Amino acid sequence: MVATTRGVTGLEWLAVALALAYLILAIRLSRWCWVCAFASAGLYTVLMYDAALYMESALQLFYMALAVYGWVEWRSGAAGRPQLTVTAWPPAFHLPVCAVIALLAIASGGLLQRFTAAAFPYADSLTTWGAMVATWMTARKVLQSWHYWFCIDALSVFLYWQRDLLLTAALFGIYLLLILLGYRAWRATLDRGLQWQ
Repeated sequence: MVATTRGVTGLEWLAVALALAYLILAIRLSRWCWVCAFASAGLYTVLMYDAALYMESALQLFYMALAVYGWVEWRSGAAGRPQLTVTAWPPAFHLPVCAVIALLAIASGGLLQRFTAAAFPYADSLTTWGAMVATWMTARKVLQSWHYWFCIDALSVFLYWQRDLLLTAALFGIYLLLILLGYRAWRATLDRGLQWQ
């Protein structure tokens, strides 16, 4: 598939600004990141559908639901529950998680290729299923969510560039740098047992 000729729109500028605010606030472990995530995902639902990235468009609806979940989970010890802190999963846990992501991507990519005019059906599916897992991990403050995001966002730069979502491709390039900062910041809280607000 070749790139389209839509160009950068005001809607994409706003979606990018909100998405960038989300990541910066998430690095700081600020609950307000989820408000930005919800708004950005609402805008990206339209943008991704228009770019024929149907799985990415559907993913935005999931992001909106997870933004509500994240907002609730990141509250400060409400309802007698302890405050959620950064945790790490054991390394052995990631192999089956990645295998499930790959199998789902193959299945949905095949369906998209056969029944739709989706652009890059397998890559679109892989980033979508991976992002669903990574978003849930972020909402649970799992340190390794940053590893998942790095892989997903690297592939996303290519997808968005090819679909002429140039500003969004640039955003995801910036994300790759911010992910490194996010990992270090979350790792520091894990090492020191701290919680940022």
